[in-house]
Amino acid sequence: MAKTLTGIVTSDKRDKTITVTVTSRETHPIYRKQYTVNRKYQAHDPKNEAHIGDKVQIAEIRPVSKTKAFQLANIEARAVGSVELKQDVTEVEA
Repeated sequence: MAKTLTGIVTSDKRDKTITVTVTSRETHPIYRKQYTVNRKYQAHDPKNEAHIGDKVQIAEIRPVSKTKAFQLANIEARAVGSVELKQDVTEVEA
């Protein structure tokens, strides 16, 4: 069975490709302290369905390109809203 991972889409700028960040907790072998590990995977999205902030599941497939060996399996949750940065105020009212 193919490996499946669940993560958040961090980029959808490229055509038919998404970047998925998978967060996991690991335990140090000697100190037994838990820490967070973030890994980024490039996944094939043939219909350009996923967008930034979506929680998705990706499945391992044969390599599509140099960096893509996963494909979008399904979208578990859509992003609720988007975060926009405020524009700098250039004019100061006097």
